[in-house]
Amino acid sequence: MTVDGERITVLIVDDHQVVRQGLRTFLELQDDIEVVGEAEDGAAAVELVARVRPDVVLMDLVMPVLDGVGATRKVVELDVGAKVIVLTSFAGDDDVFPAIQAGATSYLLKDVSPDDLVAAIRAVHRGEPRLHPAVAQKLMAAMRDGSSEPGSGTPAGLDELTERELEVVRLIAQGRSNRDIADAFVISEKTVKTHVSHALTKLGVKDRTQLAIYAIKHGLVDD
Repeated sequence: MTVDGERITVLIVDDHQVVRQGLRTFLELQDDIEVVGEAEDGAAAVELVARVRPDVVLMDLVMPVLDGVGATRKVVELDVGAKVIVLTSFAGDDDVFPAIQAGATSYLLKDVSPDDLVAAIRAVHRGEPRLHPAVAQKLMAAMRDGSSEPGSGTPAGLDELTERELEVVRLIAQGRSNRDIADAFVISEKTVKTHVSHALTKLGVKDRTQLAIYAIKHGLVDD
């Protein structure tokens, strides 16, 4: 649940009305979630995001007019604070990597359970990415393959992290929440957020999803 009764506003983007209706029906049963709109293509989604400024966008990938990757990129460029969760049936390399590169915060498949979807929306609203297990494995494998070039040395910025910041980055890559990390180190969540902010700045990445990918790419965590 959110703090102080805050409601998470959600925009549903999918070209199938039955999918949109199913998502809306379930999400509107949650006390802390409000569906503020629906769009059936990426172009309409971008216009709606600019107008209603939702907290979270559930974004399908294969749609007419403008696909989900293009729409995600434009939503990020709007810079209105909306976080994009890709919700699709596809987990191929040609789908996953472009969506993450476009700025999607999380990537889920449509076989996700309703409860897990709600949990993901809440987590993303807190700034914690969520990936479908199949997608996480794919990213980890790809990042490791891409980081195996000999003589690459220590990546820029990595040696600037303090020991605690490095541990925080490792736990983020393992999917741990700020609360989990705070409990592990017996510190406050505010302190965890400070460590995360410092790590983002030092490593030159913009969000927790990219931070997790960075950690995986450079071998900071095990599969």
